[in-house]
Amino acid sequence: MDLINLFDYEAAARRRLDPMACDYYASGAHDEITLAENHAAYDRLRLRYRVLRGVGDRDLAASLCGARLSMPIVAAPTAFQRMAHPDGELATARACGEAGTAMMLSTLSTAPLEAVTAATDGPVWFQLYVYRDRPTTVELVARAEAAGCSALVVTVDAPLLGVRERDVRNRFHLPEGLALENLTADGMRAMPRAEEGSGLAAYAASLLDPDLDWDDVAWLRSITALPVLLKGIVHPEDARLAVEHGASGIVVSNHGGRQLDTAVATVEALPEVAEAVDGRIPVLVDGGIRRGTDVVKALALGADAVAVGRPVLWGLAVEGEAGVSRVLEILREELDLALALCGCRGPGEVGRDLVTGGPGSAL
Repeated sequence: MDLINLFDYEAAARRRLDPMACDYYASGAHDEITLAENHAAYDRLRLRYRVLRGVGDRDLAASLCGARLSMPIVAAPTAFQRMAHPDGELATARACGEAGTAMMLSTLSTAPLEAVTAATDGPVWFQLYVYRDRPTTVELVARAEAAGCSALVVTVDAPLLGVRERDVRNRFHLPEGLALENLTADGMRAMPRAEEGSGLAAYAASLLDPDLDWDDVAWLRSITALPVLLKGIVHPEDARLAVEHGASGIVVSNHGGRQLDTAVATVEALPEVAEAVDGRIPVLVDGGIRRGTDVVKALALGADAVAVGRPVLWGLAVEGEAGVSRVLEILREELDLALALCGCRGPGEVGRDLVTGGPGSAL
């Protein structure tokens, strides 16, 4: 079957992946309402396009965190990529570099961050979980900086791990031979199978710091020269606080629907968050983006760029590096077409007037 869109890649990946790995990648918290809403909210929005705008010459480039990107689409951080393909994060990094865009590398990577940054000429941003053991966190930050990562993306929406019931039923654990390659301290590299429930949930509950607050943003900024972005913002007041506390950017994210179920869909949270930021720092958004038209809608509602997670994993599972490359290429082609048909020559010409709320939309 020809794989011509991201939904095709998802279907093909589901046929190839081990069921436990597939459920880990695909699942959301509890009833998976937010998981479904993240994309459904895009479908409720309508594009009110412009015509006769002279769109023959288009440029999709964007600038973020000091990097010139070929398009306003980056790879979101996703854990345990070697469950999808033996090359895992290395393949994703190479594909992102070839596409001229950035990769956010998860703390919970199955390839060491130094190997990932060495595999690509493109920008790598390190997604950071803050551990109870602060020396471990300091070591991760120092290694990311030394390895050439160009930003830290700190996850702030996971003081506790959401209940992903598919993982509970599967007794989720890392397959034999895989480890958390960014962790060096005893007891942190391995994620043994739990006797009951999710092994990842047990790992997170015992090791990640649930007491993070706004003072920790200042602490993180004090231990690195890298830009510090906060990932997991959906409330406009938190967006204002992020700016006040010196964040270099935010990612509007509900963790792919994997934390608090019935949380607001990210594209519905985006306009108020962007308004609160008021252009002072970059705003990215993730969750549910599957079409180039989704990217246009996100840009119209205030995002500077979008991040995609699961589609990258589907491409990786199907064809390794080539699959990730093709997923990014499909999104780029669809975005280019959508921009032209909306009367825009590039992301900078996308305005709020292009989007109107559809049935059931809060906009």
